[in-house]
Amino acid sequence: MLLNVALVLGTFLFMEGVAWFTHKYVMHGFLWSWHRDHHNHHAGFFEINDLFAVVFSLTAISLIVTGVEVPEYNYLAWVGAGVTLYGLFYFLFHDVIVHRRVKVKLDTNGRYMQRIMRAHYIHHKVHSKEGAEAFGFLYAPKKYDRPVKSKPVDVDSTTA
Repeated sequence: MLLNVALVLGTFLFMEGVAWFTHKYVMHGFLWSWHRDHHNHHAGFFEINDLFAVVFSLTAISLIVTGVEVPEYNYLAWVGAGVTLYGLFYFLFHDVIVHRRVKVKLDTNGRYMQRIMRAHYIHHKVHSKEGAEAFGFLYAPKKYDRPVKSKPVDVDSTTA
């Protein structure tokens, strides 16, 4: 049981690297034709970019079915569960919280949420295949933190 939990959590963490790589080299690479509408205004709820969710979903489903149906590969079901868990977090963060494709009121004032949202908004400032930065979905480096304004020091109270 502990191994299964480790497979799910390990796969979840590994998926951020897979997503970063896919976003940088596939979405902003040879499949820009699928991703372009996500960086530009378009009519309607659905985007061609949503095909990436279909591809990742089919991957997760295939892993789970193989793991359930073929006993010697049962660990693949847990890997598929990790991919699915990452997809759920991705959907909640990217589509619900950042892009507001589903209207839900959520508190996004925390430091983590502010950093990851700012990184994603900086990513979307670029409307072309080249020149974008911040390709992660659930992780962003500290450089995307907003600078904290320091309070002025009251000189009179410190000299008393």
